[in-house]
Amino acid sequence: DPSESQTVYTTFRDFQLTFHEPDAPRFNPENIRSHCQGVFITVRVHQPCTQHTCYRGIPPFGPSIPPGWMLPASSAFRDFLLTKIINATHATCKSESFVTMATCARQEQLKRLVETFVTLTPLDCSNVRFSFISLVGKKKERLAPQPQAYLHSAGALTWSVTVQDPSSSAAVACQLAISSSLVVLIEEVGRKVVFNCFCRDVIGWSAAHGSFKLFYQHGLCVAFSTRDGRWEDSQEITQRLQLVTQGGTAANMTLRRNRLGQLGFHINSEGVVADVEAHGFAWQAGLRPGCRLVEICLVAVVTLSHEQMIELLRTSRNVTAVVLPPHGDGTPRR
Repeated sequence: DPSESQTVYTTFRDFQLTFHEPDAPRFNPENIRSHCQGVFITVRVHQPCTQHTCYRGIPPFGPSIPPGWMLPASSAFRDFLLTKIINATHATCKSESFVTMATCARQEQLKRLVETFVTLTPLDCSNVRFSFISLVGKKKERLAPQPQAYLHSAGALTWSVTVQDPSSSAAVACQLAISSSLVVLIEEVGRKVVFNCFCRDVIGWSAAHGSFKLFYQHGLCVAFSTRDGRWEDSQEITQRLQLVTQGGTAANMTLRRNRLGQLGFHINSEGVVADVEAHGFAWQAGLRPGCRLVEICLVAVVTLSHEQMIELLRTSRNVTAVVLPPHGDGTPRR
């Protein structure tokens, strides 16, 4: 409080940060008693309670202050002062006298603890009072290892998969690598990256009989299959995706029309369901607001305009869709 005429002291662990007013007497560290050795940083205020308030300090720790230089009352002054305190911390850690005194203080404290709280009287562990610490004759039980703990690894896990080349319809042997941040497909022969995306971009996947479709961003898709349709690999890939992405498992739906030929829901231009008729056929199939349609009648939604989506839903005799459920709060996966 600048209205006070006395010096204000604030202690930072083993530091004394002192603020002096213009009329305050010269700071004397001998007037301070402390159980720890202190580092003193003094700051004198000039023109207090005005728009021209500034400060001048005299600590021996860097950064140095040019002669006669004064800092205005601002965040720059605060950062400058904190820098000096940090430098003082480093200086005390390297000071032989401080290390010696700190070691002696710890030894005295340990000695006091031993003299005050240690007893040579043996405890009767059979007593009900101490039964909770009874470990006599009891083996330490080993914690059972977590099954498939490797799936929680931050590094990449790999599986052998086959990717269908869309340009030549040829099957390409690849390694699927999923880390905590990336999903990558690497060609085994040429060691070329044929696909990659961030885990945060994965919005869902569908898996059936070893065949995978991985959906990312706004519904783009990459397809691959496990070698020999290995069910174990499919399970591991699905569990790994659940751990490192925010995606969900896609559902295959067959959507029926009502007596008026309507499907009972509306979608926006991104294929996200905006509204569903309550208790209609679409509702009964599991469609809800926030669901994202990534395929309609085997056609990727990202390749269709809004008008084409509506036309396909309106004219198709049998309407099938691959649907990603929304997040728990009802927002669509993006």
